Amino acid sequence: MNRKKFLTHLGTTVAAASLVPNLISCTQNKPKKIRGLKNWAGNYTYKAEEVQFPKSLEELTQILKGISKGKALGTQHCFNDIADTQGMQLSTKNLNTIIELNTAEGFVLVESGIKYGDLGKQLHEKGWGLHNLASLPHISVGGSCATATHGSGIGNGNLATAMQGFELLTPQGDLLWADPQSNSDLFYAAGVSMGALGIMTKIKLAIQPTYEVSQRVYENLPMETLKDNFDAIMSSGYSVSFFTHWLDKNINQVWVKSRVDALGEIPTDFYGATPATEDLHPIKVNSPINCTPQMGVAGPWHERLPHFKMDFTPSNGDELQSEFFVARENAFEAIMAIEALHEKVSPLLYVTEIRCIAADDFWMSTAYQRESVAIHFTWKPDTPGVLAVLPELQAALQPFEGRPHWGKIYTLPANELKARYPKFDDFLALKEQLDPKGVLNNTYLNRALEIS
Repeated sequence: MNRKKFLTHLGTTVAAASLVPNLISCTQNKPKKIRGLKNWAGNYTYKAEEVQFPKSLEELTQILKGISKGKALGTQHCFNDIADTQGMQLSTKNLNTIIELNTAEGFVLVESGIKYGDLGKQLHEKGWGLHNLASLPHISVGGSCATATHGSGIGNGNLATAMQGFELLTPQGDLLWADPQSNSDLFYAAGVSMGALGIMTKIKLAIQPTYEVSQRVYENLPMETLKDNFDAIMSSGYSVSFFTHWLDKNINQVWVKSRVDALGEIPTDFYGATPATEDLHPIKVNSPINCTPQMGVAGPWHERLPHFKMDFTPSNGDELQSEFFVARENAFEAIMAIEALHEKVSPLLYVTEIRCIAADDFWMSTAYQRESVAIHFTWKPDTPGVLAVLPELQAALQPFEGRPHWGKIYTLPANELKARYPKFDDFLALKEQLDPKGVLNNTYLNRALEIS
């Protein structure tokens, strides 16, 4: 199918130029040379030659149509080169507004650059909320969805699953609307696309009435307890996280976040773990001041579902991150496979977080059609050491077809990734239709998808 026929098949395509007769001259926003721009953790320096910060869809469209290589740049919370390019980075920083709040139909329409922390506060003030949030509220809606960034909860899908539809800007300047009812292939392919198919500009998210959440922390859960009780423990709250240092076969902390409107009896003996007596940080040596309130103190969903406060440095800051997703049915076996490597893993580690994510239908989602467990590694900033241990870690998870988080550090080659994603070839075919000149290709996609 040629490009013209393909766009006709999509049905809702309109040429951007016809929608916007008076485009803003890009001379008003001259490219800024990047000098040592880094990601938030400081482990990666972008190699892009230029960056622009468009203030409107019209400006973004004109810039994208005029370049041979480019890439959208969100809040720089990835740990690899996924958002880098040999050409121009297009920051969505200024595309950060709520376009429409439709309470009658239960959705909010936002620009893709808005941060969850800002969106959550505004929604709550209007009496509304989202189903899930990541541990960091500092990240953008568009970037989070594009990488299947996930939050947690045994019944909660990743952040992309809140999408009811979105507008996609292709490198040719076409604006495509996709939702599950129309253009469903585009919706499920481009919803989690690593920026390979286009730039999401507007995103329609499902909302629900605001709610309160309380979180309690339990300490020292024996790892062996997970063998027969993993699902039960993960179902003990709306969102549950394990934190471990892989020492003494011990889960150091269990964070249980419960909706106040569904709060049951608070156990004193939690599967062998004991209630914490003070607020804690997942990394023991760090102050809990930058963490969201614990000790059962109820608060708005957007101030409890994340682990870290919007106004504070999340996690440790100076760190590396990796994460791998396995089927929930294999959770205990996968955890014990990593535990067998604890002598190699622990010295490089700040902490590991383990949490559940519901299955979804996005083609390149780490939870694609699989109830999943995410095993996350917050590493010390020792790149050579981490890269040395990752092959062994990935090999240990190979029997469970561990899928790496797209925005974090991994070394799996494209052929292994392809085997873990049933729609991999369909995704590549769609990319060829939407970006035939490879404008959005970069070193990362060349490596992960084996494209040139």
